Amino acid sequence: MIAVEKALEQYGAPIYVRHEIVHNKYVVQTLEKKGAIFVEETAEVPEGSIVMFSAHGVAPTVHAEAAERKLATIDATCPLVTKVHKEAVRFAKDDFDILLIGHEGHEEVIGTSGEAPEHITLVDGPDDVANVEVRDPDKVVWLSQTTLSVDETMETVDALKGKFPNLLSPPSDDICYATQNRQTAVKKLAEDAELVIVVGSKNSSNSIRMVEVALDAGAPASHLVDGADEIDEAWLEGVTTVGLTSGASVPDVLVDGVIEWLAERGYGDVETVKTAEESITFSLPKELRRDLRAEAAELSQG
Repeated sequence: MIAVEKALEQYGAPIYVRHEIVHNKYVVQTLEKKGAIFVEETAEVPEGSIVMFSAHGVAPTVHAEAAERKLATIDATCPLVTKVHKEAVRFAKDDFDILLIGHEGHEEVIGTSGEAPEHITLVDGPDDVANVEVRDPDKVVWLSQTTLSVDETMETVDALKGKFPNLLSPPSDDICYATQNRQTAVKKLAEDAELVIVVGSKNSSNSIRMVEVALDAGAPASHLVDGADEIDEAWLEGVTTVGLTSGASVPDVLVDGVIEWLAERGYGDVETVKTAEESITFSLPKELRRDLRAEAAELSQG
């Protein structure tokens, strides 16, 4: 969200964004009001315009399409997704079969698959493992979509290892740290809460996973809402303790709105459950940093 806002400040409207910058309805609507235009395909962007690639990443073919249309590109791909892309390229160069654990049709999966389409096979959950075929069972590695449930991913990995005992694991964990931390926290919430509310959009993979994690961890009920206006008061019947969490890209204002809504209905005693400290910060896209530095240099010289 910050990257799009900074781009609008730097270059002016419109800024075209290929796919939703993050999967959150509030964020997208807020940016649209400021002058961002979200498109599904690069062909929808007028030639010579500025286009930003979303946090989910894009395939090399998309970069090529943008160059053909003489578009100025800003690559806002999440660094964790970029890491997976680089791993895919490296393993493909070494002629490995790559088993990509993820959900078919998700933007991140499409982008990663595009890095090495001849080498990558999508594995959409443990039930899909039986269909997987590789050229050489001794040269196979798994990678994953960064926003999956950790438990679901490892269940799929275990099934793959049962079929391919020499399956190689990536050098580091691919699941997004923010996703992991929230899933760990929601498991803790589920121990005491009769209801777990997850603030996030219906097309957010990591938000959907948290509802599933809460239920799997023992919460009697869990629901996904975009904001307080989507909460059904009937969910509170017989509930003494409510757990509240949010997707990785959800603005604090939405969570605060739910806290206020709950307080108005007698749930004003708030206890924070902290399972991890998040100190990682990501820089703005390099293209945007370059132009901001150039402008600052010109101003200092003037």
